[in-house]
Amino acid sequence: MSEPAIEPGPSDTSQNELSQSEAAQPENEPGNQVPEPIEPKPAGRAKVLGAALAAIVVVVGLYFANGWIKSATRSAGRASAIHPLAPGFSLKDMGGNKLDLADYKGKVVLLDFWATWCGPCRMEIPGFVALQQRYRDQGFTVIGVLTEDDPANVPEFAREMSEKGVTMNYPAVVGDDKLAELYGGFVGLPTAFLIGRDGRIYAKHEGAAPVSVFEGEVKELLAASASGEANGFKLAGGDSSEKIDLGDPEEVNSEVPGVNLTKLTAGQKEALKKRLEQMPCTCGCKRNLLDCRLNDRTCGVSLKAAKDELAKMLGSGLPTSQLAPAAPAPGSLGQR
Repeated sequence: MSEPAIEPGPSDTSQNELSQSEAAQPENEPGNQVPEPIEPKPAGRAKVLGAALAAIVVVVGLYFANGWIKSATRSAGRASAIHPLAPGFSLKDMGGNKLDLADYKGKVVLLDFWATWCGPCRMEIPGFVALQQRYRDQGFTVIGVLTEDDPANVPEFAREMSEKGVTMNYPAVVGDDKLAELYGGFVGLPTAFLIGRDGRIYAKHEGAAPVSVFEGEVKELLAASASGEANGFKLAGGDSSEKIDLGDPEEVNSEVPGVNLTKLTAGQKEALKKRLEQMPCTCGCKRNLLDCRLNDRTCGVSLKAAKDELAKMLGSGLPTSQLAPAAPAPGSLGQR
């Protein structure tokens, strides 16, 4: 909010009138005698020293106030780094309808990466069903993301859960490798993320956790405003200051998966891909490096080799076609 404007005094006011106005005392309550205005007098040495000390106090106060503001700004910056924005996605649900995460902005979302073959996932789902039932009218929803699984397995899974009296009452979509990478990759399943009303990720849970843990965090995020970051969020049973690492969209969506090509021109990109096509991957897949990256995004061998070739190009400033020729990959000659 801007400071209110101060209206200037009349330009024809005499110096004596201005002095008397500055020395005027606040208006007294009715019935009290108003003292006569005191004529200004030249300040003595003691008063000059007092004024100087007062000025020093003001300067020091401003210094510390400025330091506090900078500290608060740094704290807010750290909080934003700890609570990154959730990567957006648009995927089909089990009924073939599109589900867009952006449509849930302003709600608290529990994003659960699961699979029908995952035992701990099955253990968590009844608790998620209960949370959905209990808090959906307050702006909360669970979204399941089927991961490393065939959607054809879901009907049988749903039948088995129904026999136990559990019916999934929240949407579920079919995930892919790209989405898993955008969310930082997973050591195992289930892996769940809690997204606040502001679209930021506040918690990541790897492995099954008690429903009470999720409920406490959900209630905390439901109480927060959608217009700002929930800086006071407390992670249940964990370190709230621990950073949540996500994938790099430029690497995930790259023409060479896992390799950021944004520093290359269009011609350099094509030259790099051609070179990778000529080089065999040594992971045992019997593919060239580019095919291995496209077919096995988890292969660390082809990823390192592709990044090394990119570094050579960026370091030399030359297109890869002018670098030392690569050994032909198995079956690559005459195929492209």
